[in-house]
Amino acid sequence: MNARERFLAACACQTLERPPLWVMRQAGRYLPEYRTLKAKSSFLEMVRTPALATEVTLQPLRRFALDAAILFSDILVIPEALGQPYTFRDTGGIAMGYRLDTRAQIDALAPAHAVVEKLSYVAETLALLKTELEGKHALLGFGGSPWTLATYMVEGGSSDDFERIKTLFYTDRATFDALLEKLTAAIIVYFQMQIRAGADAIQIFDSWGGLIAGADYEAASLKWIRQIIAALPQDFPVILYAKGTASQLTDQAFSGARVLSVDWTCDLAIVRHTLPTNVAVQGNLDPILLNTTPEIVRREATRLLESMRGTAGHIFNLGHGITPQAKIECMDALVETVTGWRN
Repeated sequence: MNARERFLAACACQTLERPPLWVMRQAGRYLPEYRTLKAKSSFLEMVRTPALATEVTLQPLRRFALDAAILFSDILVIPEALGQPYTFRDTGGIAMGYRLDTRAQIDALAPAHAVVEKLSYVAETLALLKTELEGKHALLGFGGSPWTLATYMVEGGSSDDFERIKTLFYTDRATFDALLEKLTAAIIVYFQMQIRAGADAIQIFDSWGGLIAGADYEAASLKWIRQIIAALPQDFPVILYAKGTASQLTDQAFSGARVLSVDWTCDLAIVRHTLPTNVAVQGNLDPILLNTTPEIVRREATRLLESMRGTAGHIFNLGHGITPQAKIECMDALVETVTGWRN
């Protein structure tokens, strides 16, 4: 069984001798080869240039025995394709080109089909990756959830309190829904394009899902995610990562997602035993552990693996993205521990 087959078998909740392994943000700033490339090209240039995005995507696979490659891109390419560009603030965080303040601005956003032309570079990157990987590793596409994208668009970038998007949700549901409908349609087109270009699975990042009051998560986020998954090919592997939404896991399990990616605050073994057996789980080592020592990483990764012993449908990952401060020797220890473990 090669890495791609192992990954897809885990998505299908088959019993395996070890879980497949990949890491959120595995292509990025903790790698010296990435920093070398970044010194010559900006992040946005790398995202928009298929040859560079392909190179960055493949860098961690050359160094580590990972089972999946994830497209090097950004969730904010969707707002950009709809007419609301983004940049990175010098002080950190995201700045949108402007803030969505009115219904007229929402109505003026480009239609969903504009995504195919505007983001054609993503399809080109996936096609290049498909050729490079030769079917040996799983190829993951991804995108943001409508709610998470809307937070950036309405707030005008990164936010501390998310007051504007929450106020819009509670005071003008019609305008909120109009924005989420536009985003949902665009994401469907985008994911369908990724699948045509060769993605084996897609991860939806609902990174700000945990900001919503529990009773409102369905209306603000999950109903739109359901629509997206329903529009994709039946049984296509969709991974849903919604940070800070432990109380919503049961509802997420019936969203159509094949895999639920769980943050590090949950006991993954308990999650595995409480969810339906036809829904796989992904996670969920605390990413900060990769900033410590190889010995600690081995101990904690082994503890997580042992807690999942005898279960099916587990993809080993972090509970959030790897940090720029992660140590190469810690990542080496993680990979050696997971790939050397046997169920």
